Amino acid sequence: MAKKPSPQPEPQEIEGPKYPHIEAFAEHAGTEDVISIFAPLKDSLGGVKGPRADAAKKAIKSVERTEELLQHLLEVREKLKADRKPGR
Repeated sequence: MAKKPSPQPEPQEIEGPKYPHIEAFAEHAGTEDVISIFAPLKDSLGGVKGPRADAAKKAIKSVERTEELLQHLLEVREKLKADRKPGR
């Protein structure tokens, strides 16, 4: 007796953004906004002393990398806007 093929699962619909505030920030932010968001965080992490100082240094590196990536994203966004303008 041949087995009946099992029904294939339906593809899942992609949900909305998981972080709508971050998406909205990325869509409308400028370089100054990025700096103003991350500067206080880096300052507070820089003031950590004692046994957690090494972890704070690693966190600062991570924050700096995140800042760089977000600034790169903003640059790409500006290039895409410029490419969409009529006459190009």
